Amino acid sequence: MESVPTTDSTAPAPALRLVLAEDSLLLREGLVRLFDEAGYNTVAAYGDADQLLSEVDTVRPDLAVLDVRMPPTFRDEGVRAAIELRRRQPGIGILLLSQYVEGSYAHELLSSGSGGMGYLLKDRVASLDELQDAVARVSAGGTVLDPQVVRELLARRSDPLDALTPREREVLELMAEGRTNAGIAERLFIGVGAVEKNVTSIFQKLQLDDSGSDHRRVLAVLAFLQR
Repeated sequence: MESVPTTDSTAPAPALRLVLAEDSLLLREGLVRLFDEAGYNTVAAYGDADQLLSEVDTVRPDLAVLDVRMPPTFRDEGVRAAIELRRRQPGIGILLLSQYVEGSYAHELLSSGSGGMGYLLKDRVASLDELQDAVARVSAGGTVLDPQVVRELLARRSDPLDALTPREREVLELMAEGRTNAGIAERLFIGVGAVEKNVTSIFQKLQLDDSGSDHRRVLAVLAFLQR
């Protein structure tokens, strides 16, 4: 009598495939060990985002765990890599681990409206169970955010222009008209030094840091026009 093959419905599901990008060797190796103990399959671990992006199409992970700040600039390499990963593989889960609350980066990822995204602060991950729960929820399409990140995102909902004084608003309006500091001073009958102080205060209140590449005057005007 010919036997009929059967399927074992109790067979365990394949382990979740992870990739990890973290520039700290000790932390990277520690996370690999933690994920292994939790039953996940860390298929690759990298010291920077460029290495991850060069191989991710080959390893095809289910979820990527990335530090926010990595070489070479230690600014936003992890976030840029996460956005590129989502472009290449829309279904991939993204879990950001950072020492810093980077509300703008979380907002950029969340603005796509898709799930499967997490943002945790390294110092506040208190246990393996907490990390494992975050991985499970993100891989299932959920969203996991550290409470401090949530507070930062809620704060961003308020209009930053509300913090400007009436004089700073006048200065910003004239900046939007394309006037120089000297032109603003002439229009408002104040000294150029006073205009410069107001412009500096506007940059600070709009959180426009001098990055060396972005033109803060243009960004301030855009914030005014988009209000």
